[in-house]
Amino acid sequence: MAFSVASSPAAVHGSSLSSSFEQPRAAQFGAFQQFDRPHLPPAAVGFSRRRCTVKALNAEPKRNDSIIPSAATLFAPEVVEKVEVEDYEKLAEELQNASPLEIMDKALEMFGNDIAIAFSGAEDVALIEYAHLTGRPFRVFSLDTGRLNPETYKCFDEVEKRYGIRIEYMFPDAAEVQALVRSKGLFSFYEDGHQECCRVRKVRPLRRALKGLRAWITGQRKDQSPGTRSEIPVVQVDPVFEGLDGGIGSLVKWNPVANMKSNDIWNFLRAMDVPVNSLHAQGYVSIGCEPCTRPVLPGQHEREGRWWWEDAKAKECGLHKGNIKEENLNGNGNGAVHANGSTIAPDLFTTQNVITLSRPGIENLLKLKDRKESWLVVLYAPWCQFCQAMEGSYVELAEKLAGSGVKVAKFKADEEEKAFAQQVLQLGSFPTILFFPKHSSPPIKYPSEKRDVDSLMAFVNALQ
Repeated sequence: MAFSVASSPAAVHGSSLSSSFEQPRAAQFGAFQQFDRPHLPPAAVGFSRRRCTVKALNAEPKRNDSIIPSAATLFAPEVVEKVEVEDYEKLAEELQNASPLEIMDKALEMFGNDIAIAFSGAEDVALIEYAHLTGRPFRVFSLDTGRLNPETYKCFDEVEKRYGIRIEYMFPDAAEVQALVRSKGLFSFYEDGHQECCRVRKVRPLRRALKGLRAWITGQRKDQSPGTRSEIPVVQVDPVFEGLDGGIGSLVKWNPVANMKSNDIWNFLRAMDVPVNSLHAQGYVSIGCEPCTRPVLPGQHEREGRWWWEDAKAKECGLHKGNIKEENLNGNGNGAVHANGSTIAPDLFTTQNVITLSRPGIENLLKLKDRKESWLVVLYAPWCQFCQAMEGSYVELAEKLAGSGVKVAKFKADEEEKAFAQQVLQLGSFPTILFFPKHSSPPIKYPSEKRDVDSLMAFVNALQ
């Protein structure tokens, strides 16, 4: 149901209303009851500590290709307000323990028509359900890359019918897609990385969409990617994209489910009987474009179903690249740290049953002509979410193999050791698991991506 915008002749600057505009109405964004609660004016913020002027809620967009409709632009009150970035840092602290419903309600209250939910057709349909439960009007947009699964398009249709909304689709520029495909083929990302294709099909359309907004709502969660999303606040100034007022710092990013676990999301979806992508029932967890998405296997992290052929250090398509931080290794080798020295990736497999191998140690293991025992060694990086995901399985395996004649070890193969590991130890991506048989045979690389205890044990037993 559309909602009315109150009007009066005094509200019109420089012109009078014709008879056809006696009862102007805003655009329809969701099937909801009459909306008569006043909005607070949205606050566009400056990056760092600078200040900026805040436009009124219904101020006209700067771009014709934004997803903001041009309706209801005649009644913008002359509101001038100044806000600092620290306001959103404080708000994030205040909402840290708030429920997703409360966070969603606050976001919609603050930004009204200038905020929209980013929907990918995966489990972030929970965002739409939370928005629906607030009773406020809301908007939803999605990026149609042209390469989504049929099941995803069907999910879009089901969601539209369930909530009585129209998803605002953003498409890539046809000329850019044509140039990319003609010059590099349909599957160049398998050879040179996914960033270029994502930039054309996702990032640039998203940038156009966000230029018409002052805030957006995402389904990011801290547990989705320990390497890049572990510090996501529930609300933040977007560090990458620009909003309606232009400039870095002009867009606010809301993450209402940041503190929820995957199980919590799914319990909520089942309880509310929400339509979900049928690919989830086939083992897909994180769902993107069809060529770049696959089901996850036992012992794998959910993001390992995306761009699986690449190094796992920064698996973001570009939509949330602000999550990726510069990392260094601290002096005692316990993990990656921020520039301010705070540890974000402690060492893995820290148990007495897993032996830590140094560079000389693994070189000696390679050279041994008569090994007395077999060795199982994982090549890992502490920041890698896929290594983090298999930690429990590997530690449990080490406990089961204790005293069996098979030594279980680890070798940190990132940073300065990565080139050596690639050239000598068959490292392709993290984690790589090697079995060193008794005697002098060369190491045998574990060929499967199933990293549960039973699969790893079967591998070891087959080579004993």
